[in-house]
Amino acid sequence: MARYEFRCRECGSTFEVDRPMQHSSDPAECPGGHTDTVKLLSAVSIGGRARTATRPVTPPSPFAGGAPTGGGGCCGGGCCG
Repeated sequence: MARYEFRCRECGSTFEVDRPMQHSSDPAECPGGHTDTVKLLSAVSIGGRARTATRPVTPPSPFAGGAPTGGGGCCGGGCCG
């Protein structure tokens, strides 16, 4: 048994219908009794759990490999001392 979502073009209501897959294209009547309905495309959700991070993710530091050495600039090229 599958669940299909429909929208009524007359009253605008959205409703669900449970039916076998071989009848997925059959027309459906809205709860208000209107027959001008359209089947909506739905995203499929299959059990399981979403994975969540166990610790916050931090962006990499520009100094991840240590402080820069050499190459000019004050205190980077040895002019400070």
